[in-house]
Amino acid sequence: MIKIYTTSWCPYCVAAKRLLTERGKKYEEINIEAQEMSREDLFAITGGRSVPQIVINDEMIGGYDNLVELDSAGKI
Repeated sequence: MIKIYTTSWCPYCVAAKRLLTERGKKYEEINIEAQEMSREDLFAITGGRSVPQIVINDEMIGGYDNLVELDSAGKI
């Protein structure tokens, strides 16, 4: 299960979702704006304040750069 915390205006969020879609990975998107979550709420859940924040199988992996690293290593 992949969860990705996003905002509507974040280009890295768009890129992360595109990468996951291209790899055929299903994900749940949580738009923090639509959910009226603060950055502090996001930090409490993920340990990060920036978006995207990506969680795979309940393990926090970080943001877009971390996702690209995992993809390059064949680990997503």
